Amino acid sequence: MNPLIHPTAIVDDGAHIGNGTRVWHWVHVSAKARIGDHCSLGQGVYVGNDVVIGDNVKIQNNVSVYDAVTLEDDVFCGPSMVFTNVYNPRSAVVRKDEYRKTLVRRGATLGANCTIVCGSTVGEYAFVGAGSVVTRDVPAFALVVGVPARQIGWMSRFGGRLPLPLRGDAIAICPNTGERYQLVDGVCVLAN
Repeated sequence: MNPLIHPTAIVDDGAHIGNGTRVWHWVHVSAKARIGDHCSLGQGVYVGNDVVIGDNVKIQNNVSVYDAVTLEDDVFCGPSMVFTNVYNPRSAVVRKDEYRKTLVRRGATLGANCTIVCGSTVGEYAFVGAGSVVTRDVPAFALVVGVPARQIGWMSRFGGRLPLPLRGDAIAICPNTGERYQLVDGVCVLAN
């Protein structure tokens, strides 16, 4: 199944867009971008050259995915959320050789209007609340909110809040899937 590319979209020669991916109105995909299968790029999305996007990624309207950003499979980027790639930008100072890499791990959700400051890793299945500003790494399965973003809980792979403390050793069951989650030394993992 070929990608579906709206007539108003600009896809530069050399860009790779996977099977079944949908590229909607007024999107611009740069020449060296790599986009996986079955993704959706909403209206007004921009994708830079040094960007890798996995399979089944949903990027909502008005998101710019700048150079040095990697989105693994099943990532959700909410409307108008923001990535950066230079930590201390100045218009008069060229800092393209100072880009800091940003990695968003499999299954993570980035809420509407949140900002991911460059150099951060968002862990697997983490959930960044709408309007939050991430300034440091986010653990797998963590729920973070606020400015700057602070962890307030844990989320399941399904996207439901888990009744686990922030620290200690405990077990919780996702009411939607029955999956068991465990805190081991303050880190949330799928239990056997």
